[in-house]
Amino acid sequence: MNIDLAALPSDVNALHQMVRAMAAQMAGDRNEIANARAEVEKLRLIIQKLQRSQFGRRSERLDDGQLALGLEDLDADIAQVEARLPAPDTEKNKPEPSPRQRRLPEHLPREDVTLDVEAGACPHCSGALHLIGESVSEILDFVPARFRVLRIRRPKYGCRACGSIHQAPAPERPITKGMASPGLLAHVITSKYCDHTPLYRQAQIFARQGVEIERSTLANWVGGACWWLTPLHERLAAHVVASTKIFADDTPVPVLDPGRGRTRTGRLWVYARDDRPWAGPDPPAAVYLYSPDRRAERPASHLKTFHGILQVDGYAGFERLAARGDIHLAACWAHVRRKFYDVSEATRSPIAGEALRRIAELYAVETSICGLSAEQRQQVRHQLSRPFIAALKPWLETELGRIPDRGPLAEAIRYALARWPALCLFLADGRVEMDNNPVERAIRPIALGRKNHLFAGSDGGAARWAIVCSLVETAKLNGVEPFAYLKDVLQRMLDGHPASLIDELLPWNWRPITPAN
Repeated sequence: MNIDLAALPSDVNALHQMVRAMAAQMAGDRNEIANARAEVEKLRLIIQKLQRSQFGRRSERLDDGQLALGLEDLDADIAQVEARLPAPDTEKNKPEPSPRQRRLPEHLPREDVTLDVEAGACPHCSGALHLIGESVSEILDFVPARFRVLRIRRPKYGCRACGSIHQAPAPERPITKGMASPGLLAHVITSKYCDHTPLYRQAQIFARQGVEIERSTLANWVGGACWWLTPLHERLAAHVVASTKIFADDTPVPVLDPGRGRTRTGRLWVYARDDRPWAGPDPPAAVYLYSPDRRAERPASHLKTFHGILQVDGYAGFERLAARGDIHLAACWAHVRRKFYDVSEATRSPIAGEALRRIAELYAVETSICGLSAEQRQQVRHQLSRPFIAALKPWLETELGRIPDRGPLAEAIRYALARWPALCLFLADGRVEMDNNPVERAIRPIALGRKNHLFAGSDGGAARWAIVCSLVETAKLNGVEPFAYLKDVLQRMLDGHPASLIDELLPWNWRPITPAN
């Protein structure tokens, strides 16, 4: 209620009525604020419940994508309710900003907008104003991506003496007779394989900006870009296999089978190296290789030149490689733990719970030695982890004899005992991890891609998926922005980058070309 203090009524009854109206309005405002705050608290509790459900029993968990979408909507609801609350006094009740909010990234360009007083004189006494300082605040803005047309001008020159004509040669295009620049190609493949936006959706986004590009044309561009990137993918694979300690796993990829009118299941094999937990000198990398099936000869052909420690899950195709004699298998404690966890959640078995407790003690040791040298890690494991392992095996063997032979708990114990030497390899070598989680993390983007573009259109499409994902994931592992990296690499290859210097274009060696001033 707005009150004109200069025109207050002199009648006492009118003043009483005005005060009562003000009190009623204030009571209504307080009630509305209380309801709004109660709604905010209710929504916050819903968010907490959704977050807890992510860590509940597997059958009760929400899909990660569905959970993220639900949280987005709830956060928007909270923001809408909080907008109805009275604005706090910005000077007295201004909350202390979190470290993430105090400063926007320094590399972003700044554009100053000055808001000055209208008059040069004081509105109270008409005295002259002089500058005593300024207040500066920052707001993060976004400029939408836009198309532009690069017009290549090549002047022609004629010689009056001999009549000859001279002109600079036309530049090579990444797609023969195509209209896409390296920057546009990098955007398309990054959107498809890093941001998981299918080509038909990209075509719709482009159309909103008035640029009509058929999905089939975008597909041709992807194929052309991957042709340029294939040598780099091959070099990356050679680098990973040259390591003496790698992680390996595979994941299914649906591939369209037009002859049968449905999809068939291919495989993407993932091989990763990551020496950062033991302060190793080599950079992390992940390479993906496609095959139309899961036969054991696939990893055998991928790793025919590899010798060293291979950390894997329980797939029999990997276990056959140990027969060669130059490959030693390290098993995954995360897979062992997962089997006991499933039994514990389903049956509340005290034996499974005790197994989880003992495995947790091993992981606590691993947390304390992350980042130390291989020698230091091995020494700590010998002192702390080896006694746990020495006590765990006889305990499992004893409990196995006391429980039903065909139950899931017995299967979990037999799974661990059957791989015991491989599970204990980390005790003797500080480079070995307790689990296969680095390659499991490399598989997650493939799973997200499957949800968005559902399947690969052909074996060739799945192979291209492997090529781009190898470069994108390795770039992210090394702190390199994928779009900038792919754009620059395509441009350099187009400009004739020497094949003998292909190592310069690997993500950990890549340095963007700084334009001359």
